[in-house]
Amino acid sequence: MSEQHKTAVDDASLSGLQEALAQGHVTSSDLTRSYLARIEAYDRQGPRLNSVRVTNPDALAIAKALEAEKPSASRPLAGLPILLKDNIATGDRQPTTAGSLALAGAHARDDAFVARKLRDAGAVILGKVNLTEFANVLAIGMPSGYSSIAGYVRNPYSPSLMDDHAPVVLPGGSSAGSAVAVAAGLCAAAIGTETSGSLLSPATQNGLVTVKPTVGLISRSGIIPISHSQDTAGPLTRTVRDSAILLNVLAARDPDDPATHLLQRPDDYTGGLDTDGLRGARIGVPSDPEDPLNDPFFGPLTRRAKQVMAQAISVLEDLGATVVRAALPPIAWIGGPGTTMAVLNRNPFSPLKGTAGSASLVFLYELKRDLNLYLRDWATRTDMKTMADIVAFNTANADKALRYGQDLFLAAEATRGDLSEPEYKSARAMDLAAAERGIDAYMSRHRLDAVVFPGTSGAAVAAKPGYPSVQVPAGFVSGVGATETPDYPLGLTFTGRAWSEATLLRFAYAFEQATKARRPPPDLPAL
Repeated sequence: MSEQHKTAVDDASLSGLQEALAQGHVTSSDLTRSYLARIEAYDRQGPRLNSVRVTNPDALAIAKALEAEKPSASRPLAGLPILLKDNIATGDRQPTTAGSLALAGAHARDDAFVARKLRDAGAVILGKVNLTEFANVLAIGMPSGYSSIAGYVRNPYSPSLMDDHAPVVLPGGSSAGSAVAVAAGLCAAAIGTETSGSLLSPATQNGLVTVKPTVGLISRSGIIPISHSQDTAGPLTRTVRDSAILLNVLAARDPDDPATHLLQRPDDYTGGLDTDGLRGARIGVPSDPEDPLNDPFFGPLTRRAKQVMAQAISVLEDLGATVVRAALPPIAWIGGPGTTMAVLNRNPFSPLKGTAGSASLVFLYELKRDLNLYLRDWATRTDMKTMADIVAFNTANADKALRYGQDLFLAAEATRGDLSEPEYKSARAMDLAAAERGIDAYMSRHRLDAVVFPGTSGAAVAAKPGYPSVQVPAGFVSGVGATETPDYPLGLTFTGRAWSEATLLRFAYAFEQATKARRPPPDLPAL
């Protein structure tokens, strides 16, 4: 590999690497060795970002076998090293643990549908990345990026700043490792998952692009679940085009995931990317100066974050979009009656320890059923056969497994596990009703093509009905509460109705090309 291409790998786009492979400037083995070296230098040593749980022991052999192949229309990812969140099953020598000590030795009987699609497209599965344990449905107040099996993932924009029990600048969760690894240049791209915010949160904290797809666009088969009503996988990349390329590979019907049977998609998500893509669009900004109490999105922002968002909205207008400033109906973000449940907070680090916390009722009721099905149908080489087994293991190994407790697991385990309870059915119906009376009514009333939110603030609004969001870097902020910090990123999220990913990608691409707001983390130079 030439010296020029050695220095490019640390912040190279996936599309750029495709071209380099196609032209013979690099080989798959070159790329794989380069990323493994960066993982050793920056993840294991140096700032110890701790994003990569394990590297695939077969990665170099897979890359070697792909050296004679160039990326093509049928195999667009040929030779490209991709990392997977450690709740996505692989039927190889890598474990699938969800970050839990209880599943430390667990493997999977086969590849998840997502992993299989990546391999079919020629990708090198480089390894598994750390996450917030069980995708942050284990304990109230668990900091993003923490798991009992691996400790804390660090944000590459502020890797050394810690308080008494967590990073000050969080890496975002639960797909923390996926995002940090991409931001730090440890892979060509990564795959994360979201139930409500777990792609959008790490994307905004690490200055990345992500697509949180419509539920059903990407199969969930073989992914350790929270809630089948809201779970989805999605890409984390350095550019909008890269996310579109991955969406082309991942968006497919799966006989084992009924949600995908209704899938709607274009032939090519990159085909609509256009620098003029915002012209004529109607974009909702859910912040009305005449209704300040009904603005949980833009209202609470810091002064600097408000400046970033004001500039972002100005760019939308400069690019030809009509910006409609109007508050969302409160039910969109408050939710309907009976959609949350009280859970006793036993987290020893929480200032609200001993009080009643609040959790999504749908999450907790679906969690027990869905996790038990995964353990039955996918998990191998583990004694954990049910959620009850994991709760018991954690209790028996509390000093190592329960730094933040397992209050949410205890609440979920107390359900029947068959979704027969009337309160569950009511809560799910109310989640959908809140979307119908909230974001659906809002978009219809104002004839909107999309709604924009700062960072992850609108995640739940879209997640409850399973709607898509695309986030793109917008600028930088600093400070966490009273603590001064280095600059770290803030993203702009475009949200729309079901199956509108192509439209949202077009908007995000136009914004990205006009702003070029992304900057890679400092102090992680090419090797």
